Amino acid sequence: MAEASNASPTAAVEKGPEESPPESDPPGATISRVKLLDTMVDTFLQKLVATGSYERFTDCYKHFYQLQPEMTQRIYDKFITQLQTSIREEISEIKEEGNLEAVLNSLDKIVEEGKDHKGPAWRPSGIPEKDLCSALAPYFLQQRNTLQRQVQKQKAKNKELADTVLAGRRQVEELQQLVKARQQAWQASPTQRTEGAAGCTERA
Repeated sequence: MAEASNASPTAAVEKGPEESPPESDPPGATISRVKLLDTMVDTFLQKLVATGSYERFTDCYKHFYQLQPEMTQRIYDKFITQLQTSIREEISEIKEEGNLEAVLNSLDKIVEEGKDHKGPAWRPSGIPEKDLCSALAPYFLQQRNTLQRQVQKQKAKNKELADTVLAGRRQVEELQQLVKARQQAWQASPTQRTEGAAGCTERA
């Protein structure tokens, strides 16, 4: 009886209480890399559970198992479940941080598009420097063109700003001249009024 109870938890945990059997792909179909990654994770977890079987767990805690066999089984089941959940969560975080699903799907798309390519595939020439230049030169040329366009746009913006500043300076100078002329006219007007009043007094 004890041996039967020992074997059942391992089998139950290996399948997983919430795991469904993997869907079978049709023969000849290309399996996506995302699905391959998920399958690898599932296989790893199954082997991990098989390695840390219930029998090995009870061997490590023989005294406690002899006193509380049912409690030992519940502890083991909970430990395995939490371990699987923790591993899956860590892998999900890694996939999200690295954007792995999008990268793998993009790689699948490149492979599928490459199947329709009738021309010869690229092969290394045997000269690392030449291969590196041939691979990186288009990228650097594209980056140079992009930077040149950005520089031209920035130059145009700078010229527009400079023209705006010059126009503003001209307006300020014109306002200063206008203020100065009005100030001079205002200063001259009291003198004329004084001279006019003095003339009137002399005539009288």
